Amino acid sequence: MLYYLFTYLDQAFDFPGAGVFQYISFRAGLAIVTSLFITLIIGKNIINRLRKMQIGESVRDLGLEGQNIKAGTPTMGGLIILAAILIPTLLFARLDNIYIIILLISTIWMGAIGFADDYIKVFKKNKEGLRGKFKVAGQVSLGIFVGGMLYFHPNVVTREAMQASAAEIALYGDEESTPPKFAPAEKNSKTTIPFFKNNELDYSKLITWISPDLSKYTWLVYMLVVIFVITAVSNGANLTDGLDGLATGTSAIIGVALAVFAYVAGSIIFADYLNIMYIPESGEMVIFASAFVGACIGFLWYNAYPAQVFMGDTGSLSIGAIIAVLALAVRKELLIPILCGIFLAENLSVVLQVSYFKYTKKRFGEGKRIFLMSPLHHHYQKKGYNEVKIVTRFWIVGIMLAVFAIITLKLR
Repeated sequence: MLYYLFTYLDQAFDFPGAGVFQYISFRAGLAIVTSLFITLIIGKNIINRLRKMQIGESVRDLGLEGQNIKAGTPTMGGLIILAAILIPTLLFARLDNIYIIILLISTIWMGAIGFADDYIKVFKKNKEGLRGKFKVAGQVSLGIFVGGMLYFHPNVVTREAMQASAAEIALYGDEESTPPKFAPAEKNSKTTIPFFKNNELDYSKLITWISPDLSKYTWLVYMLVVIFVITAVSNGANLTDGLDGLATGTSAIIGVALAVFAYVAGSIIFADYLNIMYIPESGEMVIFASAFVGACIGFLWYNAYPAQVFMGDTGSLSIGAIIAVLALAVRKELLIPILCGIFLAENLSVVLQVSYFKYTKKRFGEGKRIFLMSPLHHHYQKKGYNEVKIVTRFWIVGIMLAVFAIITLKLR
């Protein structure tokens, strides 16, 4: 909203300093500061309100050290995160930008599903929360919406870099001095493959090898990919939210990397320099990603060990969906196994544990386990590691993975 106000003041009255709102970097800085301010200022008030309403976490006895002292800690703190994301975005982003629209709707959509789950657990005293099929239905429906918008909306386009002609190079003296040149915007279903020199994959190639006529069904393949990504990442974030500050800190690290991807993909200069896909208007997502990072870091003030509040499914499901949608929008979804490696490890630990237990029980009559407990962070708790040490080391791994994901821009 403030973007439009200051743009009007700049154009109509040449208001001093108003033009600075045209810069994404400036608005991104305002977004992260505002989100931090919101979490720190309103966070305490919301926590006190949750405590008065006796909206506390009910903890199952898993035999973990320090587990019982967490009982009664206020939950549904994800409302703080949502407010700290939505308010700065509404204030500083261009609200007519298709990527911002998709991200705002996705945040509210998955936040509402998480809120319903927390509400049933807390107020209805049902530890199971929202039934699994309704969660999956919400994730699938969000995937259909996001996939449809990204595939069919006319403003979601890319531009391919073009080589300068000999005449242009001669005019500017050398190839490095020649201004970047890109082909006209086009609709396509391309994404980025890390580590490859010609690092683009068109989803149509997954089916047109059977028959060229199948290209008209590319949208269906893309929809399935989007649904899988959103479901997997949101569930991964939800599983990771088992120790104080683990999911919040990990998500902040991932958010920084995604902000970098959005910035370079939306800049014609950086896209040319890095020889990557140029995605017009995608740079606006940097404002949203900055608000997301600020919200996660600010929430850590209260969520770090010993936690004064838990985010609940209201926060974990929504931050997972946000990360998935950001990755899809900047066409880096194939980097998710690296970038979201912590989420992947947590997901896989549960899948492997359950699958192996069922297999051994069926074959030998007694179920066996790979890990002492899943998700993975509980395995290390069972081994006697301190909660803070586990969280810190997971953060370190997350930072290494994020840095590695970023250098894939040049590592081919």
